[in-house]
Amino acid sequence: MSLRALPHADPGVPDTRSGFRFLLWLEQRQIRGQVKAALWGTLHMATVACFPAAVGVAVQAVVDGSGGRLAFAGGLILALGVVTAVGDTMLHRTAVTNWIAAAARVQLLLSRKTVELGSLLTRRVAAGEVVAVSTGDVEKIGWFVEALARFACSLLATVGVTVALLVYRPELGLIVAAAVPVLALSVLPLLPHATRRADEQRAKAGKATELASDTVAGLRVLRGIGGEELFLSRYRQASQEVRGAAVRNARMWALISAVQVALPGLLLLAVTWYGARLALDGRIAVGELVTVYGTVVFLLFPLRGFEEIAMAYSFSRPSAQRAAAVLALRRDSAGDHRGTWTPADPLPAGDLHDPVTGLLATAGELTAVVCGDPDAAGALADRLGGHSPTRARDAPSVLLGGTALDGLPLMAARATVLVQDKDPVLLSGTLTELLDVPASGHVTPAEALAAAQCGDVLVALAQASADDSGDPMRSPITERGRSLSGGQRQRLALARSLVTDPEVLVLDEPTSAVDTHTEARIAQGLRALRAGRTTVVLTSSPLLLDRADRVVFVEDGAVRASGTHRELLRADLGYRAVVTRETENETEGPEGSEGPEQSARLEKAEETA
Repeated sequence: MSLRALPHADPGVPDTRSGFRFLLWLEQRQIRGQVKAALWGTLHMATVACFPAAVGVAVQAVVDGSGGRLAFAGGLILALGVVTAVGDTMLHRTAVTNWIAAAARVQLLLSRKTVELGSLLTRRVAAGEVVAVSTGDVEKIGWFVEALARFACSLLATVGVTVALLVYRPELGLIVAAAVPVLALSVLPLLPHATRRADEQRAKAGKATELASDTVAGLRVLRGIGGEELFLSRYRQASQEVRGAAVRNARMWALISAVQVALPGLLLLAVTWYGARLALDGRIAVGELVTVYGTVVFLLFPLRGFEEIAMAYSFSRPSAQRAAAVLALRRDSAGDHRGTWTPADPLPAGDLHDPVTGLLATAGELTAVVCGDPDAAGALADRLGGHSPTRARDAPSVLLGGTALDGLPLMAARATVLVQDKDPVLLSGTLTELLDVPASGHVTPAEALAAAQCGDVLVALAQASADDSGDPMRSPITERGRSLSGGQRQRLALARSLVTDPEVLVLDEPTSAVDTHTEARIAQGLRALRAGRTTVVLTSSPLLLDRADRVVFVEDGAVRASGTHRELLRADLGYRAVVTRETENETEGPEGSEGPEQSARLEKAEETA
């Protein structure tokens, strides 16, 4: 295929049962490119293999004093040189195209899997491992795809030249025919050791990458507690372990290379010595000896392809296994529940209902959900999005207007119900790029930023603007928004969600990192901007709860009570304990009644709301 056709329109469904099967599937997807590269490589090898014969004709012509044969040999060498240059160029072109196409296919598969899994990916696979798979492992897999075509033409050239020598000079050809299998298979006993050392290096490199990623992500915290030197020493130790593993791996491959040089050298010495004896005895001509010698020298070239494919497979098989392990991940253990929706069907709308907990979010209203367990709140938010990573096989799906969200394609479910988790990620780029997301068009970026109370964020970005315009929308935002405070990042993420303006918006603790005054303004802006749209906020903040049309209290995986915030404060002791950060015993007076202190706390909570 042409590189202009990248990225692939459809990368296909990979075979992830093992690393070998994944490599085999990848080869099958690129069979045309591999055949093309093998044909060009065979042409290149064949013309190079003909050079010794042409040189032998030229030498014999000089010995015999034949000018005509010498001119013929010169013309033949010139023609072979042109064909060799064309074959080598096209082989390199097609082989590298195969490499890039294979790497692009794997990258696209990994990207789609990342989009499918979302935040679940880093819960099952370490972030450093994901980075290593999508960079170094992809490169090694592409290397094997490229090397396989060259190995195929090397194998054909080796067999063809050996047979030609047997026909041309049987006495010398027998030596070469007996030695070639030994040369080709000589490195096999060393490959298991080399593979183990390569795996060890890869594992240590993955751990070092993971440690570096975690250190950079938590750099602000590390600086606050003075832990930079501790983590620096850990990374220094990890990097030294990677260096040691790389040195041990390089020594093994140096040994393999030495074997691949020494054994063919011994073969060349044996053929030269025996051929010289035959020439001295007059049993072969000088030109024939030069031809055989040049042919054996040529065999050293395709035999390097055997070493390369052994090295490429040893490195790529573990890489393919790791890539296949990531691609084999699924969102839940219940299998694929999607397929009841077709693109011709309209997206569902209406009340959002979770049969598991009994939660009902009325269409067009702001519903607040209070959970005593933060982890349970996060799991509920995932389930409300219709793509829960841990849904049991027999558990009912969340319904939107009576339509099961699990029956929608993942992209359709996400377009209908947008879930913002408690730790949203900001990608690097400008603020304009951050807010350039698929949206209904009913909410402008300015309106979303105002509702999320991002005024001070805009001022800070304008001051840090790289140009003289002072336009905050053109100011760069660093990766994950590390140059911003936690509250600023949280508000920008909220503005991004508001711009999207989905049918249903689910927010998990959207104001946990902001002060109370800003939180009160955000609550008011959120209610005004999402008027007439279904919004579910998982929070325990009295300021947000008091602005909600309806509050639902979920405890032990089920709805325990519902009503307004003030009603639940007075009627449900468990709800009051979660919201006011008190235990249920503390909220009760003597014999279960409210004492003066508890009444005062309740009044204070209502005043705060």
